[in-house]
Amino acid sequence: MRLDGETRLIPILGDPIAQVKSPALLSDRLAAEGANAIVPPVHVRAEDFRAAVEGLKRIGNLDGFVITIPHKFVAAEVCDRLSDRAAFLGSANVVRREADGAWFGDHCDGQGYVAGVRAQGARVEGAAVLLIGAGGAGSAIAYEFLNQGAASVAVHDADAARRAALIARLEARFPGRARAGGWSPKGFDLVANATPMGMRPEDPFPADPAQLEARQFVADCVTRPEETPMILRARALGCATMTGLGMFNGVAERMADFFLRRA
Repeated sequence: MRLDGETRLIPILGDPIAQVKSPALLSDRLAAEGANAIVPPVHVRAEDFRAAVEGLKRIGNLDGFVITIPHKFVAAEVCDRLSDRAAFLGSANVVRREADGAWFGDHCDGQGYVAGVRAQGARVEGAAVLLIGAGGAGSAIAYEFLNQGAASVAVHDADAARRAALIARLEARFPGRARAGGWSPKGFDLVANATPMGMRPEDPFPADPAQLEARQFVADCVTRPEETPMILRARALGCATMTGLGMFNGVAERMADFFLRRA
């Protein structure tokens, strides 16, 4: 990694920021690709986000931003252009300066999750997916499964209104392929957790562990612990799995591609 007068800046903006792993991971990945760029963490409170972004945009050697909680939705509003997926989601987690000076936003959480699933050998095309979680990450993951050829996505979420809203949006884009799901994973090809459930020992399972089947692929987004109770249960049954680290690595790769203009 270089750090000199020619170094390009791609700060990651969040509140809080101390927990993020992206600064080192992305900086190392960009350096390995030959880019003289670093990803410094920047603590920006919600009420200061727009002003902070307007100020940062004036920095000549700043090429873009990485966006983390809680700024992904407002980040889409400060972009001049959005990718189709970011426009559909109404949020962005990567923003870059284009050659014409415009700011272009995309969202790669879903891409990273599905890439991690594929890296572990799962087939997405034609799959029946049970997705647990209809929040920001879950919305991006649901979109990407359908965008990459899953036959259907059944969404389960404790918040029935949020689940219904996501399904309605998915149905408008992917008619006949999104529906409500439940706690039972029975009959699905792929079971995907997009919630924090599993981070704490007292958390419930995202889906009924008694109804998991050995033929299924089970994926998680939780990185700590890497092996959640659901992942351990699935492996004990003989299921193939992806841990949250698989999503984390997939997202990092897509972010690097975005800022190196390969995507």
